[in-house]
Amino acid sequence: MIIVDTGYWFGLLDQRDDYHAVCCEFLSQCQEPLITTFPVLTEALHLLMRRGNSQQGLVLLELLSKLQTQGSFSIFSLQHEHLPRITQLMQQYIDLPMDLADASLVILAEHLGEGRIISTDQRDFHTYRWKNHHPFTNLLTPY
Repeated sequence: MIIVDTGYWFGLLDQRDDYHAVCCEFLSQCQEPLITTFPVLTEALHLLMRRGNSQQGLVLLELLSKLQTQGSFSIFSLQHEHLPRITQLMQQYIDLPMDLADASLVILAEHLGEGRIISTDQRDFHTYRWKNHHPFTNLLTPY
């Protein structure tokens, strides 16, 4: 499974985004299921709808439903047991700062036991470590 960050969803749907073509290319070539978290989806929907186009938010939800029906997308659910680790991560990376969406993806990588991600955020996911020492591998970089 490949972890998906907010910037990817935004870049995929916003044609004005610098990463739009790269994000579309990745999706067309992707052969593996994608996974994300509700904090990431909340952030992506907020950013898309803040751009003044509520339709883009609905397009994202329709795309996710289609991908889920095809078995190529799922959502990882955070549990109350994750709160101490989220707090620890947000304190550890306070200088960036790390937000809840990013912390949820670190938790997800720790759950999966791997950190392959697609993200337009080169700085943060280059810095974050899952299980405190494993780097993320951003699969969007080669595109």
